[in-house]
Amino acid sequence: MDMGRLGMYAKVEEPKSERSGQMAPIRVMVVDDSVVIRGLFSRWIEADPELEVAATHRNGELAVKDIERSNPDVVVLDVEMPVMDGLTALPKLLEKKRDLIIVMASTLTRRNAEVSLKALSLGATDYVAKPETTGQTAGATEFQRELLEKLRLLGRGGKRIKRTRITAEPVRRMRAEIVNDPHKKRTDALAERTEARAALRRPRGTGLHTAGKQEITLRPYSSVVPRALVIGSSTGGPQALQRVLTDARDGLLRVPVVITQHMPRTFTTILAEHLHKQLQLPSKEAEHMDVLKPGHVYIAPGGIHLKIGKQNGQAVSLLEDGAPVNFCKPSVDPLFESAAEVFGTACLALVLTGMGSDGASGVNVIAGKGGSVIAQDEASSVVWGMPGAAARTGNCSGIVPLDQIGAHVKRILKGAAR
Repeated sequence: MDMGRLGMYAKVEEPKSERSGQMAPIRVMVVDDSVVIRGLFSRWIEADPELEVAATHRNGELAVKDIERSNPDVVVLDVEMPVMDGLTALPKLLEKKRDLIIVMASTLTRRNAEVSLKALSLGATDYVAKPETTGQTAGATEFQRELLEKLRLLGRGGKRIKRTRITAEPVRRMRAEIVNDPHKKRTDALAERTEARAALRRPRGTGLHTAGKQEITLRPYSSVVPRALVIGSSTGGPQALQRVLTDARDGLLRVPVVITQHMPRTFTTILAEHLHKQLQLPSKEAEHMDVLKPGHVYIAPGGIHLKIGKQNGQAVSLLEDGAPVNFCKPSVDPLFESAAEVFGTACLALVLTGMGSDGASGVNVIAGKGGSVIAQDEASSVVWGMPGAAARTGNCSGIVPLDQIGAHVKRILKGAAR
């Protein structure tokens, strides 16, 4: 029996906001050696009703000494500082406050990009790319918006995130029907497929506050073995990408992997280099008209939309310097929508952790063309914005914890689980 023929859905209990009523504001510590930046960030934070300044410090050593007294929810941590820099302070801060949310702040130099990405692997939650001069920072309204939005979302979430409860009432019946189907042998591979599908819908924690229920329908997976893997990610994405691609590595040899990660220039260059070293697969920022080859990883350059086209019967990358989509550039939607047109039923997409709803429109297009989409579950997401929006379209085939996505993708790419 084809698993795709069974009616399956996940029930999601959506939590109401913790910020309603008289909730205390999110406490932010600002650590930067520039007195001007400390003052500027403090004014921005204090002007936001959801935020307050817990403390400001000029170097990492002072921040570490004060972390227990000031007890912030979030720390904005500069990379380059005298006495103790951000990378040195990071593990010391986390040692004193394990659930601390740390946002690295750095200008767009290659060294700072490398340090920021290293910080993510050491426990930082996210990063912001500061304008190159203090004067530019003061007038950068888009940077101000991005910083405050991240502080609000990460402060409300992180270790205190309201977990979504995902259940699947038909799972037990589904497993019994598959195992007992007289037209199929129960092989080890089939048992693995059944267990994997069931695992996607096991309860993943409970919400601290719940208000009503929403059913999220899960579509059948495509019966066609994928010929491409496309991925969209944002906040928390670099860590999630490394985990998923490492776990799925053997399957990646069969398809090109095309990624849009919300990142500025320089950062995407460093991300590609990190993936190349970790995966030992060719990984690069995509260039215009690259022929997309199996076993290769292509990343959208910062500030440029990445799409997929076709030339002489081959899939190629297309770079487009258009307007932002969903306030993002690069945006996930152009990648997903173009991938759906080129690969149709042979398109497999992942929506990983990230704020906002970028990618949701593309999910609908992929589903409309018969492809498959997997969204990361809320419990394992740094921010369940993008994957949550994808899940709520009703056009995903799985809502999966981060530590299971890679293995599941590998089985799908090898044709062993759909």
